[in-house]
Amino acid sequence: MMYQPARKDFISLTLTDQNCHIYNNGKHRKQSCWRKWKQLSRLQRSLILVLFALLLILGLQSFPHMSLQRRELSSKEDWLEMNENEWKPPFPGINSVFGPNEKAPAPVVGPNLGPVVVPDSVSELHRPNIPVFQKPPIIKKIFPNKRGPPSLQKNRNVSDTFVMPRPEQDEERDNGQKQEKVVSWRGAIIEAVQATEPPPSVNEKDNAAHLVPDIPANTAPGTASAVTNIDRLEAVRDSFRHAWKGYKDYAWGHDELKPISKSFGEWFGLGLTLIDSLDTMWIMGLKEEFAEARQWVEKELSFNQNVDVNLFETTIRVLGGLLSTYHLSGDQLFLDKAKDLGSRLMPAFKTPSKIPFSDVNIGKGTAHPPRWTSDSSMAEVTSIQLEFRELSRLTQEPLYKDVVDEVMMKVHKLPGKHDGLIPMFINTNSGQFSHRGIYTLGARADSYYEYLLKQWIQGGRMEDALLEDYIEAINGVKKHLVRQTAHHKLTFVGELSHNRFSPKMDHLVCFLPGTLALGAHYDLPGDHMDLAVELMETCHQMYTQMETGLSPEIAHFNLHSDDGHDIFVKPADTHNLLRPETVESLFYMYRFTKDPKYRDWGWEILQNFNKYTKVSDGGYTSINNVRDPENPEPRDKMESFFLGETLKYFYLLFSDEMELLSLDKYVFNTEAHPLPIWPSAPK
Repeated sequence: MMYQPARKDFISLTLTDQNCHIYNNGKHRKQSCWRKWKQLSRLQRSLILVLFALLLILGLQSFPHMSLQRRELSSKEDWLEMNENEWKPPFPGINSVFGPNEKAPAPVVGPNLGPVVVPDSVSELHRPNIPVFQKPPIIKKIFPNKRGPPSLQKNRNVSDTFVMPRPEQDEERDNGQKQEKVVSWRGAIIEAVQATEPPPSVNEKDNAAHLVPDIPANTAPGTASAVTNIDRLEAVRDSFRHAWKGYKDYAWGHDELKPISKSFGEWFGLGLTLIDSLDTMWIMGLKEEFAEARQWVEKELSFNQNVDVNLFETTIRVLGGLLSTYHLSGDQLFLDKAKDLGSRLMPAFKTPSKIPFSDVNIGKGTAHPPRWTSDSSMAEVTSIQLEFRELSRLTQEPLYKDVVDEVMMKVHKLPGKHDGLIPMFINTNSGQFSHRGIYTLGARADSYYEYLLKQWIQGGRMEDALLEDYIEAINGVKKHLVRQTAHHKLTFVGELSHNRFSPKMDHLVCFLPGTLALGAHYDLPGDHMDLAVELMETCHQMYTQMETGLSPEIAHFNLHSDDGHDIFVKPADTHNLLRPETVESLFYMYRFTKDPKYRDWGWEILQNFNKYTKVSDGGYTSINNVRDPENPEPRDKMESFFLGETLKYFYLLFSDEMELLSLDKYVFNTEAHPLPIWPSAPK
C-alpha cells in the first residue's frame, strides 16, 4: 500500500551528491534526488533555488572583507614583532646594532636627488653616531592633518567638512586603525578626513622627481670653518626665495601652494601664505618680495566676503600677521586692514557663555559653532588673546581686549582642571568644560599653556592670575605627564586619558622647551629650564632617529623595556608637515644659552628639509614617510606656516643680532608673529 504522510509527519530533505534521504516517523527510505526534486511543486523548487542563490551572493561578498581583515592583522603583527635589528640606539657611544664583523649600510639616495652631501664637520661634532635602522612594514593610511586647512572643497563651506571626534578616537589611532576623523594642528579645528591630501597621482609621482637637494657646497668634511652664520642666514633666505617662487608662480593670492601639481589650495580665500609671510620678508630684508606682497594687500585683499572663517586660525595668521607687519614697517595700510578684520570677527563672541564660536562669516557678520556640536576646543578660544589685546591698544577701543580677557577670567575660575591641566573642549552654551578626563599638551590644548605665559609677558608681567595658572599648569605637567624612557632616559611629555597614561608625544609638544626657557628668562623657577634642556634633546632625537632626519608627526616612547628602543613610530604617524615647533624651541634655547649645538641641530634640520622636501620648480612639500629616504612620498602641500614660522625661526636662530626682535621687547604669537611687550599694564 502506498504510504500517505499525515499532516503532523516530520519531513526533512537532505540533498547529497548521489542520494536523497527522507525521514518519515522514524522510517528511512532511499530514493534518487532527481525523483524527489521532480516531486516538489514549481513554487517549492523556485524557493529553494532563490535560497541557494542568496547564500552564494552573501558568501562572495564577505570573502574580500575577511581576507582584508586577515591581511591587516598580519601587518599589525609584523609591526609589533619588530626584531632587534630594526632599531638603532639614539646616542653617541652606544654600540651599533650591527655585528662586530658587519658594516652599516651605505647612505641611501632619494629619488633623483643626486648624491648624498655630507654635512659640515661642525654639525658632525654634535651629531649622534646613530646607525640607520630598517624601516618597519608600512601600512598605507590616510593621515589626519593636525595642523593645516582642509583641501579645497567644491560647493562646500569649510565648516561643512568637519566631524566630531569621539572620546575613544585617540585610542583607535594608537591602534593603527583607519579613522574617519582628524584633529587640529594646535587645537583650533577638528578637521575632516578631506583635510588630508590624497595620495599622489601618477603625474604627481613623476613630478616628485623634481625634489632636489639644496645644500651649500661648503658643507663637505674639512670645511667647517667656511660655514659661517652668514652662510647659514643666506641659505635660509635662499630657501624662502625658493618657496616664494613656487607660491608666486602657481598660487599667487591664494591660500596655499601645491608645489608638485603646480596649483593651489583654498581655505578661506584670504591669501593666507602671503599674509603669513609678510613679516618674515621684512625681517630677512627681502624688499622686492615684500613690495609685491604689499601691493596685493592694498589692491586685492578684501574681507567683505561671504565666507566662513575659523576664528582662531584667522586671528593668529591674518590678524597677527597684519599687526606684526604694521609694527615692523610702520605702514598704516596693515593697521587699517587689521582694524577691518578685527571688527568682522567680533560676532564670534555673541554666545550665551561669552565663550566664542569657532566660525565667523566675515561678510554677513554671523557666527556659529561647528555643525555637529556646540563645543569649541580650548586652544582656539584661549589663543587669540595676544592679537585682540594688541588691537585694543592700537585702536584705543577696549572692546577687543574685554571680550578675550573675559574668556581667560572664566577659564581661570572654571572647575574641572586637573592640577592646572585643562580638558580639550569647552561648551559655548554652558561655558563648562566638556569631554573631561583627557589631558594633553598636543593638539586642541597646547597653545592655551603658551598664551598663559605670553599674555603675562605682553601685559608687563602685572596680571597675576595668568602667572598663577601657568605655574600651576607646568607643575601639573611635571606631576602627571612627564616621563623618561627605560633605556636612555629620554624625557618626554605624554598624555593622560581617564587616569591612564599614554607614552605618546605629538611633534606639536616641541613648542614647550622654548616656552619653558622663555619663562625661566623672566625669573620663573630654575627647574623649568632644566626640563626645557631635557625636552629639547628629545625633540632633537625625534629628528635624528629617522632615516630622513625629519621628525614624524607623532612619536611613542618605551617605558617598560630596557632593550635599546627609546622611540618608535606607528605607520599612521610617519608624515612630516614642515612644522616649526622644534626650530622655534631651538631659537629660544640658543638665545638664552648661546650653546652652539642648538644652531648645529637647526642646520641639520634645514639641510634635510632641502634634501627631502624641496621641489625643483619652486616650493617645499610636506611628505608622508620620514622613514623612507628613497621615497618620502610628497603630499603636494606647502602650509603657510612654513614661510610664516619655520623659515622665520631658522633665520632668527642663525642671526648674530641678539637685538633682532629682542625677547625683552617682543613676544611671538603662536604663528610666530612678533608683537611688542607693553611697557606697563594698560589703564
